[in-house]
Amino acid sequence: MSTAKIAKTNAARLLDGLKISYELRPYEVDPDDLTAISVAKKIGMPAEQVFKTLLTHTNANEHVFAVIPGDAELDLKKLAHAAGAKKADLASLKEVEPLTGYIRGGVTVMAAKKPFPAFADETIELFDVISVSAGQRGLQLVLSPADYLRASESTLADLTKAAAHG
Repeated sequence: MSTAKIAKTNAARLLDGLKISYELRPYEVDPDDLTAISVAKKIGMPAEQVFKTLLTHTNANEHVFAVIPGDAELDLKKLAHAAGAKKADLASLKEVEPLTGYIRGGVTVMAAKKPFPAFADETIELFDVISVSAGQRGLQLVLSPADYLRASESTLADLTKAAAHG
């Protein structure tokens, strides 16, 4: 860790308040490539350990967060089932910032403007540490899955599409 001071985000302050240990890991932002796979390369972690946070809405007009591995695709049917809804769709980009307080590439469940229910893909428990956005582009939080689940109050569920093989 360099001696340069990294500004703490609201998500990091939330973790501090819960006495949860984490590492802030900065990276160079490419506005043309905000993918979790790109972020994973920049912070030196496998893409399946770098979780991306997607804002969705259900047919009941409720918003829910889906937290899935960076190399996976969200299965909206599985998310709807987990959320007890008939269907779910990704929220439009213009909804994301007003609802969460975060911009695309920097969305996190923790300390979002509104505390929407969150569902994390069950594969999150396979790792010693995971990485999620710290609430701003260019900064990731690295912490244990158990601590993340506690801080984000996420419900575990199977949320991803089966990988297409060969």
